[in-house]
Amino acid sequence: MAQTDAAYQAMPGGPLDVDKELYRRIADGPTELTTEFVLPIRSGQAWEVPQGSLCRIVSMGPQVGDLNIWNRHNPRERMWAAKTRQLHAAHVTTYDRLWSTLPYLRPLVTITGDSLHDYGVDSDGGRVHDLLGTRCDPYTNRLLTDLDFDFHCHSNLVRAVAPYGLDERDVHDVLNVFQVTGLNDSDQYFMKTCPAQEGDYFEFFAEIDLLCALSTCPGGDLSIPMWGPGARDPIDVCRPMRVQVLKPDPSSLEGWTPPVSPAYGGLNGMRPTTWATETTGSPGSGVVEYAERGQGE
Repeated sequence: MAQTDAAYQAMPGGPLDVDKELYRRIADGPTELTTEFVLPIRSGQAWEVPQGSLCRIVSMGPQVGDLNIWNRHNPRERMWAAKTRQLHAAHVTTYDRLWSTLPYLRPLVTITGDSLHDYGVDSDGGRVHDLLGTRCDPYTNRLLTDLDFDFHCHSNLVRAVAPYGLDERDVHDVLNVFQVTGLNDSDQYFMKTCPAQEGDYFEFFAEIDLLCALSTCPGGDLSIPMWGPGARDPIDVCRPMRVQVLKPDPSSLEGWTPPVSPAYGGLNGMRPTTWATETTGSPGSGVVEYAERGQGE
């Protein structure tokens, strides 16, 4: 394995090997629309997605949306952007999964549809559906501009989840839906104009009961800088977004099983331990077995 290969690799048939045929059948099969709403510009809304349902975010013109996801019954389990980057990629698409925080570490959703999956890598190294960055927020805006603005994505999400008993501390790093980002030659984060057109969509399957929240970014399609030279209020490039929740026919779910957390039975090292290491495998393989010895062993 070369040093530039993906660091996190599962065994064949493991949880990173998604059953594409199953999820294709779920996405393409008959569905019943159970929830639909339009999210106005510069606003946020939270909604529930029952386990076994599909959720589709639909573009009504170029516009970025910031998405948060929680376990509906336990908000301590929520989307973990950093781990998803490690297990899949910094920009996600069909058959990637969005994973939850420790100690749960299971897929909250599996992505089943992405009309921009052919976007690929553009001439600047940009890719779509971003996990590299996070939400815009009033604190960073104050830091950069010395001005207050109450309708950044962070604030939109805070207002959205308040009716569910959640607060600012529950808002977390987002998936930036329809957003193109990357790292420039100086290893700095950049954002480009949103490529989504009316009718483009991003769809996912709920592996457990979910609470989701979406913000229509106040930067709109990000074609106008929000900070730095040339920055101005981009209100004229802001657009609403549509959200749909669909219930698949039960026959489409045949063969699907709910996700489980890793069966880690340890105590995070909360007992006295000494270590011995033994190199195994062929010479030069670098495979090391770690022998844990509890106190008195």
